[in-house]
Amino acid sequence: IMAASKPVEPQSGTGLPRWQLALLVGTPIVLGVGAVYLWNRSRTKERKGTGERKTPEGSASPVQGQDGAARASREQENMSPLDRAQAAKNKGNKYFKAGKYENAIQCYTEAIALCPTEQKADLSTFYQNRAAAYEQQMKWTEVVQDCSQAVELNPRYVKALFRRAKALEKLDNKKECLEDVTAVCILEAFQNQQSMLLADKVLKQLGKEKAKEKYKNREPMMPSPQFIKSYFSSFTDDIISQPLQKGEKKDEDKDKEGEAAEVTESSGYLKAKQYMEEENYDKIISECTKEIESGGRYTAEALLLRATFFLLIGNATAAQPDLDRVINMQDANVKLRANALIKRGSMYMQQQQPLLSTQDFNMAAEIDTRNPDVYHHRGQSDGGHKMAVGDFDECILLRPDSALAQAQKCFALYRQAYTGNNPAQVQTAMDGFEDVIRRFPKCAEGYALYAQALTDQQQFGKADEMYDKCIELEPDNATTYVHKGLLQLQWKQDLDLGLELISKAIEIDNKCDFAYETMGTIEVQRGNLDKAIEMFNKAINLAKSEMEMAHLYSLCDAAYAQTEVARKYGLKPPTL
Repeated sequence: IMAASKPVEPQSGTGLPRWQLALLVGTPIVLGVGAVYLWNRSRTKERKGTGERKTPEGSASPVQGQDGAARASREQENMSPLDRAQAAKNKGNKYFKAGKYENAIQCYTEAIALCPTEQKADLSTFYQNRAAAYEQQMKWTEVVQDCSQAVELNPRYVKALFRRAKALEKLDNKKECLEDVTAVCILEAFQNQQSMLLADKVLKQLGKEKAKEKYKNREPMMPSPQFIKSYFSSFTDDIISQPLQKGEKKDEDKDKEGEAAEVTESSGYLKAKQYMEEENYDKIISECTKEIESGGRYTAEALLLRATFFLLIGNATAAQPDLDRVINMQDANVKLRANALIKRGSMYMQQQQPLLSTQDFNMAAEIDTRNPDVYHHRGQSDGGHKMAVGDFDECILLRPDSALAQAQKCFALYRQAYTGNNPAQVQTAMDGFEDVIRRFPKCAEGYALYAQALTDQQQFGKADEMYDKCIELEPDNATTYVHKGLLQLQWKQDLDLGLELISKAIEIDNKCDFAYETMGTIEVQRGNLDKAIEMFNKAINLAKSEMEMAHLYSLCDAAYAQTEVARKYGLKPPTL
């Protein structure tokens, strides 16, 4: 179902999520968790090393003999309080490097006591060094306390902020951990991979926790008619999505027309099909329920249609028992059972249960070998890996006129070539797109997928033309306007036109979560964090799966963390 709403963003060839790679190279626009963090477009020089420093600051003093110690004691009497504090710190560093952390802590404590309070920079260093020793002892509460003292004295102390962030993560205080690591990312201009990875990790954990709770109690919501039609059009061998046949009425009783009409009137399933044709989708689940409860002749079909609409409104819990029943009906039409397996397999993939998903797709292929939908949807769920191309090939073999499968095969080939950094194969895939749009000029998806590949290849003008073709073919498809809006930002840095197109998408379909998500991302990049959070919350309420909702919560939490960092430290990333 998600495939009908928006494409999956490819991974980079480095193995990093695309958002991180984009931040590192300063790409103007990127969607995903990292897009919510701003980056300096005039790229700062990359810092060497990982940014992790286990040792405290300052050099360790040389090892002294007994005579040296006595001389040092006499000298210390003549030293200023700050010099004596520095000497204690240096002694602590020596113990730290020797792994004698308790001794190091005593020395740093002495340094803190000796240091004049007006010497804030030095005092913050001593607290940070003691925190480093506590970190080695895994005393996370003490680490947080000392780092807090260091940050109070020096609010932009990156090392203390990052050490506190790591300790807060250990204490399972994700919210404050995120704020600290957000400050670190901004101060380091997003050049340190380690702090970015911690931010990503915490955002994903927070997103999953919040989505789990919210999704359980959400109000089911019917998606837009365009989304529903797009979803059903991805099945070509599906009994329940076919238009109402005259035979379905006449077969009730060919000799008694009046009686046949009466039976038809009482069939919840046939009424549900009628509502499908009228795009009166809200009434379908209740009519299917009538058919199921009366034990009508279309019980299997009604179960499958009801399950499909449960999936469409995001209620997988209600859909699964219906799908299970259809799959276990040995005497039901094999097409119905195969379709139920495809939908359950796709549902499992969304729930991140790939083994169960694979089992269902394989079973569907066994019971209905020549069903192109099995291979088409398995190819989609495979996420563009090598198996996907083989599945699309099988689908095309069974149904050569399937424009959708042809286009998606090209995109799968393109993604393989792109992530594998193979220019020759990239060109082959691009030529394949040209062939698809020539042979299937009425397939909007072909133009849309080609446009995404062209955007990757920086061929912005041609990508824009492809989106115009999509809009011409499907003027009610809000997603296309969002992609075209993003293109204007990346291509011409035209913020006004980009926002105008995305606003148009919301006007066409006020349930387009992708539009709200993108609008939120852009508002972050404009520095309008409160507006961004409002947009992300709208998208959260429209999310079609728990996984998608978790991603949106991550974006929202990232934006909120930036508002807190701006309030506490006056830190704001550069805006577009």
